[in-house]
Amino acid sequence: MSFSSRDTEGRPAMNATRARQGRWGRQVFWVLVFGTLLAALGMFAAWTWKSADEGPPGSAQESVDGRGYGAPEPPPPNPQSR
Repeated sequence: MSFSSRDTEGRPAMNATRARQGRWGRQVFWVLVFGTLLAALGMFAAWTWKSADEGPPGSAQESVDGRGYGAPEPPPPNPQSR
């Protein structure tokens, strides 16, 4: 398809960068606002749903005594001769 002079008559000329940029309209703003609110509401709902499973704070922590969780002692090292 070739571009003729009548295709560009009456239209303002703009560079490629400006032509690629979209407009910020009210619709875009409201989609962003409601999308963010719905995501926050979903995260809050998931947090409240799963927080009831945990019990009181600090009850889910394990006590660790530092002995390697009951693992057996490693065998002594064997010196290798060369």
